Amino acid sequence: MTAALALAERGLGAVWPNPAVGCVLVQGTRIVGRGWTQPGGRPHAESEALARAGKAAKGATAYVTLEPCAHHGKTGPCAEALVEAQISRLVAAMADPDPRVSGRGFAHLETAGIDVSVGLGGDEAAHLNAGFLKRIESGRPLVTLKLATSLDGRIATRSGESQWITGALSRDRSHLLRAQHDAILVGSGTVLADNPSLTCRLAGLGERSPVRVVMDGRLRLPLDHQMVASAGEIPTWVVATANAANAENTPNAKAYATSGVALIEVAPDGDGHPDASATLEALGARGITRLLIEGGAHISAAFLGARLVDRVACFRAPCMIGGDGAPAVESFALDRLENAPNFVRRALSELDGDVLESLDAIT
Repeated sequence: MTAALALAERGLGAVWPNPAVGCVLVQGTRIVGRGWTQPGGRPHAESEALARAGKAAKGATAYVTLEPCAHHGKTGPCAEALVEAQISRLVAAMADPDPRVSGRGFAHLETAGIDVSVGLGGDEAAHLNAGFLKRIESGRPLVTLKLATSLDGRIATRSGESQWITGALSRDRSHLLRAQHDAILVGSGTVLADNPSLTCRLAGLGERSPVRVVMDGRLRLPLDHQMVASAGEIPTWVVATANAANAENTPNAKAYATSGVALIEVAPDGDGHPDASATLEALGARGITRLLIEGGAHISAAFLGARLVDRVACFRAPCMIGGDGAPAVESFALDRLENAPNFVRRALSELDGDVLESLDAIT
């Protein structure tokens, strides 16, 4: 199961709206087939493992990180394929909450006389596929807030200089985070200040760049921005309120469409900006399961204040910038500590002097 979980992780960020699944087929003590969900969500992990195993799958034990699917889509059900391959036993980490599956995969296998065991590695599988589970259960993606700060929580000096607070290894790990998420979200202020490309620039992972999402209530993203220019190559979505997205009100709206930028209309919040919760619902409706937020400070505050951040990846450099530097998170009107978003540390890593703290929200 540990091997199956490692295989499943390969699919993170590349298989949405499907879950990232791993499968290992074992005969005795020998692995005869391995598979993981392929880019775009097809083929599934079980199909890949069965294809590699061939006739050796007969009588094998299949270790899978999620209940095999039981519905017909672009391909046949994996539960049916496992039955046809005549495996003898299935060990699954967890059930699939998707209503199209939800126990039907296990039932199909048990009806065929295959022994089914569920629960081994369940916690690890649930953490790995938390984005898929979040979208199925609540209609929105899992949200990870990425911060890169000084020791005193600043992301830029008083003059606005921010490149680079953290070191090269931290930046590489940040790009790996991008590769493992379906979409990356920033605010229009960050885009105007930095003109970022928001791509994954790790060697060998260039094709794993996530969908780029800009919350831009007034459609300020310039038409000559590199994100607009490359929208035909890397999906780029702009989230705006309905009034701003109306081409009659905002000339940029029609120009975005011509450039390949997709406009997403959502309800405004109390200040007239795109509402954070409505934005997540809109992204979930489009299949996004894992969202990485990279700023800026106002966007971070909006999602933290609405209690919509599920995980935090905080990169801290061993330097101090001072109180006149730019804060990582702007005010979100917190009066009492008991109402503060709280997190529990899941991992701590040292990266050439920097520290990466990975945290999960306490719900």
